[in-house]
Amino acid sequence: MNHRSAAELQAALPRLRTCPTDAGALELIVRRPAVDAREVLEVGELDVAQGLVGDTWNVRSSRRSVDGGPHPDMQLNVINARLVAVLAPDPERRALAGDQLHVDLDLSEQNLPEGSRLALGSAIIEVTAEPHTGCAKFSQRFGPDALRFVNSPEGRALRLRGLNARVVQSGTVRRGDAITKC
Repeated sequence: MNHRSAAELQAALPRLRTCPTDAGALELIVRRPAVDAREVLEVGELDVAQGLVGDTWNVRSSRRSVDGGPHPDMQLNVINARLVAVLAPDPERRALAGDQLHVDLDLSEQNLPEGSRLALGSAIIEVTAEPHTGCAKFSQRFGPDALRFVNSPEGRALRLRGLNARVVQSGTVRRGDAITKC
């Protein structure tokens, strides 16, 4: 596995900063049917209670939730597709990021503060306050430089590791759908 160096990641910043701010595209839908398992979907169902239907979010425990169960504000993980393309030039490895929705959209805190709503397909999702940070698995899959990069002050401000969201209107999403602020 060839991980990107810190210099290569820094060189990608200008392209990452030019993502669309109001309307972008849903580039990848990834369901996690079991720990470390991934299914890339052409069409997915987002559900207010289940998140991405068939994903294991609703059975995963969370240290951040009051009862230790699935955290309602971490129902969906959304990541910048441009970043994932830098981390994983081989499209077959992109689903390893662990995020259900890969989008070409500016996910920065400035562009999408907590409570921002995004329409994609016939669904609507809402950005939550829960931070989405890289973990040991992210580091293992993409390298320690990638983890430092996404968790740097600039990486956090741009939300390079992505954001957490919840479904507020159930609906169908398709790869290639527009994703727009609403």
